[in-house]
Amino acid sequence: MDIEYQSQNAQSDRMKNIILISAALALLSSPLHAADCYADYKAKQDNPLKLHYGVAQITGACTAASARSQLTPRLAKGGWVLLNVVSVFDASGLNERKESAGPFYLRF
Repeated sequence: MDIEYQSQNAQSDRMKNIILISAALALLSSPLHAADCYADYKAKQDNPLKLHYGVAQITGACTAASARSQLTPRLAKGGWVLLNVVSVFDASGLNERKESAGPFYLRF
């Protein structure tokens, strides 16, 4: 009986090790928490001409191209046309842009 009991313990220990290693690899292969991403942009409306500067949160890739593809339809729903994405940045850049964006701060 002792031999059979030891054999089961060894198998159990191997399974625990496999599970722990698998969990560790899964954590290392994907980010634990994706960083927040924001973009500042310029947009316009015609007739009469109106311009605004705004800041918006972006999901997925934190790139100007991703920001353009997300902001274009968001702004269009509000009657605005995206002119350009000024930059993309993390949450540390929010406070310095808040006043400049005014009512368009995190609106779209």
